[in-house]
Amino acid sequence: MPYLMVQLLNCSTLNNKTLKSNFFHAVFFLMLLQHYSCAQSITPAGPTNSGAADSVLPGNLKPVKFIAGNYSMLEVDNLNFIYLLNESGQLKKLNPNGDSLSVFNDVKKYGNPGLVDVSNPLKVLLFYKPYASIVLLDKMLTLRNSLNLRKINIFSVNAIANAYDNSIWVFDEQDFTLKKISEQGQVIQESNDMRLFPGIAPQVSSITDHNNFVYLYDKDNGFFVFDYYGTFKNTLAFKNWGNISFSGNILYGTENNRLHIYRIDNQKETVFEMPQPWKDGISIKAMNGKLYVLKKEGLEIYNL
Repeated sequence: MPYLMVQLLNCSTLNNKTLKSNFFHAVFFLMLLQHYSCAQSITPAGPTNSGAADSVLPGNLKPVKFIAGNYSMLEVDNLNFIYLLNESGQLKKLNPNGDSLSVFNDVKKYGNPGLVDVSNPLKVLLFYKPYASIVLLDKMLTLRNSLNLRKINIFSVNAIANAYDNSIWVFDEQDFTLKKISEQGQVIQESNDMRLFPGIAPQVSSITDHNNFVYLYDKDNGFFVFDYYGTFKNTLAFKNWGNISFSGNILYGTENNRLHIYRIDNQKETVFEMPQPWKDGISIKAMNGKLYVLKKEGLEIYNL
């Protein structure tokens, strides 16, 4: 109980029954308010960026599969299909065994995408920031549609993602709002200006729609969590992460040659020092108990 309240409790004026009743009502209200505030802010426990790792993964880990090739970008969907972008901008889809299934090769029009979203295996999104354009592909990487965000007055975007209801999340850096748009380019809903609440102008580098929440990531501030109505809920203070991925109730990320594994359901974090073969990776993705490490010479797949 705060010091001031203790002094008030000892005060002779509290001999009055009315004052005593009002006092204890105030204490009860403040306790409820404190409980509510704690419930609204989920700050994960665990080591800071400068702390030591909880454990060291075995240094003799061997990949269970290797896919040779010169690739610059890696994505893995929740069905374990693999997507690899080569230097010429050609996007390949492989099955979990590494066999080629399909290719998107229309690189003359757009060039290399800056972002590939495969969270919905039936609808792959390619984002071309210089053109403010989103290309929609089906599960065989055949063109379905394309959207020019400038035509709907969205001019500054760095991150987009598939939404749960087949629409698309976009973070508008001009007015700092999270917008949901249809495949036809109609703005369906948008959040409040984040500069007003929570009072931060984030530099959003990725968006993930996962298990009833939308996660916006800013490396300087961590995750901003929204519900499906665009209402801000809380933050997760994981800063300077890369290689972010969600799988079931687990959130993965890397930072300073360490692998962070955070359980969303119980808010427990484990941090591992990565073995040298993983530290050399261009990109790392964790999905369904496997870890995918993209290197200059090809893709290594490990059991996690």
